[in-house]
Amino acid sequence: MSLNFKCRSCGSARGTLILDLGVQPLANNLLREADLTKPEPKFPLRLALCESCWLLQILDLVPPVELFSEYLYFSSFSDLMLQHAKQAAERYIAEFGLNDKSLVVEIASNDGYFLKNFVAANVPSLGIEPAANIAKVAREKGIETRVEFFGEKSAKELAGTGRQADLILGNNVFAHAPDTNDFVAGLRSLLKPEGRIILEFPYAADFIEKSEFDTIYHEHVFYFSLTALEPLFERHGLRICHVERLAIHGGSLRLFAARDGAHEMQPSVAALRDEEKKKGFGALPYYQEFATRVLDLKQSLVSQLAELKKQEKSIAAYGASAKGSTLLNFFGLGKETLDFVVDRSTYKQGRLTPGTHIPIAAPGRLLEKTPDYTLLLTWNFADEILEQQKAYRDKGGKFIIPIPKVTIV
Repeated sequence: MSLNFKCRSCGSARGTLILDLGVQPLANNLLREADLTKPEPKFPLRLALCESCWLLQILDLVPPVELFSEYLYFSSFSDLMLQHAKQAAERYIAEFGLNDKSLVVEIASNDGYFLKNFVAANVPSLGIEPAANIAKVAREKGIETRVEFFGEKSAKELAGTGRQADLILGNNVFAHAPDTNDFVAGLRSLLKPEGRIILEFPYAADFIEKSEFDTIYHEHVFYFSLTALEPLFERHGLRICHVERLAIHGGSLRLFAARDGAHEMQPSVAALRDEEKKKGFGALPYYQEFATRVLDLKQSLVSQLAELKKQEKSIAAYGASAKGSTLLNFFGLGKETLDFVVDRSTYKQGRLTPGTHIPIAAPGRLLEKTPDYTLLLTWNFADEILEQQKAYRDKGGKFIIPIPKVTIV
């Protein structure tokens, strides 16, 4: 299909539409009752592929200030995220010999859940966080945090004051930055000559092969593979020198980069490059098969939920997440199917889901109401949530896990 397309990485006009998720609300724009009298902002949500550098990207951008100036995702509400961050921080301090003379900078530092581990180890740290409400929470924990969007301009300003980083961290932020060239140029400007960059993001292979379409929302501009990233980094004088596959968030890539020539390239990079080539990352069919699987998944879940409703079963949902918003709106699941949604975040409780306007309650509501089934929208934290909800399950409650295929546990 011909598109009005310009790749946000390489600038190519050769693009193909992969999946159209329709007109969607902003996935983290949780509403209050009073908001229902006003029009809800909605935007097209379409995934396209650059056929020059093979970067998956959404076509329709929403200004970042609408997405991130007030934000309701606090990383500290997930035990898994806290544990993941602590282990990573301890590893990096030991592996790279970080000390009180070093500087660690985290981009999109959220509520300080990651940097607090460096602060505790007496390693100087700086957070860059665009959401003022979240930055305030980090500052209250004693973590220096700048409220701004990261890019080449802000990186050069920091570097100009002598604050170049020994380690730059970016967990689940890289895919959110619409001007990816500006972001990567900023990484280079902020980095000391021998410094390191470590980015974590959902990996395109897991996203495609496990049909993780609900990872698509307006904040997630990109769905990265090594194939697409190597030319982007090289364009800015950086080199990817090591990669690791992680299970977190349904399958992520942890990418290590540095200035060209600063650190030796590890065998992991060539191994993943070859693996992607064999899978077909450089050809259309690999991506088109993904779209077919997503439509099959929609048919499967919608028909199973309709059958349960026909049997007069009660159904709730767990996780007022961004991915949950994409799934509910694309699958057309609202209050006629789901009685309520629960979420651990006190910031979300009492609000309504975007587009579908389902009330959000505390997890205790599951035990109180004991719905027959609960649709697990935050399936990427399935093990943690199933353990937390043991009492509900002991009372006969069942969870429906929608991805990679509909499963009842």
